[in-house]
Amino acid sequence: MSESIVLARPGPAGLLLRPFAGSSDIGEFVRIFNAAAEADEIDERVSEAGLANWFGHPTASFDASSDLVVAEVRGELVAYGFTAWIDTTDGLREHRSRGHVHPAWRRRGIGSAVLAHNVARARKVAAEQGGGWKRVLGAWAADRQPGAIALLEGNGFEPVRWFFTMVRPTLDGIEVPPMPDGIVVRPAVADRAGYRRVFDADTEAFRDHWGGFDASDEAFEEWFGGGDPNFDPSLWVIAWDGDEIAGGVINSIDANENALLDRQRGLLDSVFVRRPWRRRGLAAALVARSLEVLRQRGMTSAWLGVDADNPNGALGVYQRAGFAVDLRSTAYRKSLVADR
Repeated sequence: MSESIVLARPGPAGLLLRPFAGSSDIGEFVRIFNAAAEADEIDERVSEAGLANWFGHPTASFDASSDLVVAEVRGELVAYGFTAWIDTTDGLREHRSRGHVHPAWRRRGIGSAVLAHNVARARKVAAEQGGGWKRVLGAWAADRQPGAIALLEGNGFEPVRWFFTMVRPTLDGIEVPPMPDGIVVRPAVADRAGYRRVFDADTEAFRDHWGGFDASDEAFEEWFGGGDPNFDPSLWVIAWDGDEIAGGVINSIDANENALLDRQRGLLDSVFVRRPWRRRGLAAALVARSLEVLRQRGMTSAWLGVDADNPNGALGVYQRAGFAVDLRSTAYRKSLVADR
């Protein structure tokens, strides 16, 4: 067993926090996450392949060997958590904390212990990085997670932004608007350089949006490098203006999640339009064509996530395309300065 971690906050008798032990932990993380999502009535599931791909591609901002913590009680894995930092579009370095506790072990102080560990880890990382940034802690909770909300607000986190999960419950009756003049849909060039152009166009477009987006080479490798089971460029809808990428939709189908939830649902994972091509109806045209692509691949519904205050009117685009809000989530922040 890996070396134990000194608890920043006590939990139940027998609670041990330890570092990530590698692939032997991943199946247990899947069990914990999926049980928690089911208990919270959140239609999201993870797979061993997906987590292994993520953990197997360390970046400057997240390395599972040092930034992930595992909670055990007498040898049983009951929770895990992690921290990662990102430079945000509103000028902060945000140290984000996440955690998942198995429903059978909730309300025993385990979530509090994991959160305290994550905060301590974030402060250690910040101290090692030195000055130069205004820093905050960040966290996330859905409205169907009252325990997580109570934990965050009880520890001084405050809501700063809201996001919606939106669902189109059927792929019937898709209305497809024309493409803007001079813009056509064609595939990305099917090689590393071609996919990198799409990745860079996507991250560039989101620099105008709230939050933070990792555009590093390491993040690209995690996405492209062959280990992501949902990476499928044949589902993408990419708009071109000559040789320039004007926008696109990175669509995906999670077969594992669909099987576990007994559905056929596709994800519009990233809808982006670069600044020179906005306000011309391109997003609506790409969303509709994405729905058609998903329907052709056997899907019967679709979903996406959106910032409730998206500055480019994305919420209205999705509503007009037949999506409706299914779940609201909140982004929380707190000063990184140690509590007094």
